[in-house]
Amino acid sequence: MSSLFSSNPKSLRIIGDVHGDWHAFKHAVHTNHFIIQLGDLVDYGAESGKVMALMLKVIEEKRGLFLIGNHDRKLGLVLKGHKPRIDNALNETIEQINSHHDKELPEKIIHALEQAPAWIVLKKLIFVHAGFHTRMLTEQPPLNPLAQINPLLSRALYGETSNKLYKSGYPVRKLKWVNHIPEGYTLYCGHDCRSTDGRPWVRKGYAGGTAIFMDTGASKGGHLSWVDITL
Repeated sequence: MSSLFSSNPKSLRIIGDVHGDWHAFKHAVHTNHFIIQLGDLVDYGAESGKVMALMLKVIEEKRGLFLIGNHDRKLGLVLKGHKPRIDNALNETIEQINSHHDKELPEKIIHALEQAPAWIVLKKLIFVHAGFHTRMLTEQPPLNPLAQINPLLSRALYGETSNKLYKSGYPVRKLKWVNHIPEGYTLYCGHDCRSTDGRPWVRKGYAGGTAIFMDTGASKGGHLSWVDITL
């Protein structure tokens, strides 16, 4: 995965789900650390267009990258003319993008999403939006995550679900995958806002690996979190 980096960064800043919180995101990316954003840049917040434009600027400056999240992928499909299930949050995101001063922003977003990795393995560090599978340690992510989905990409985007539903209609998410993270590995993910104290939530797996859940509710009543790692 080293080919994803334009240089050999000495430190990383790992940023959780942004969900359109541009004010927090612009502070998070103001750093000398190489940025890895864990996906779900858009939806719920008031400035998803500005968030995407800023992320593209970071990529252009070769200062960071983002992993594709489930909200990002759905946005990409809509911008390409597909018709997945659209909700109010996505409709608002599209309006924010279309009202941005850069009228080429939709095409730029599609291009970035088609190239975004679904997971990264860097030494004993794993980065993924939602959930882990051991095959991610040996298999490359899809070259275009907006193309046909497969079980491994589904795990990366949505995690692991049960056949039970919340009152909202969304499936209950399981965390059995955490137990398969190998000893000595640390995984950073978003997707699930598991925090109870405003800080990233840490869970140790039975195999000895560790998962750190970075979603702390930005634009959903919480805030944006990030951590810095020295390599």
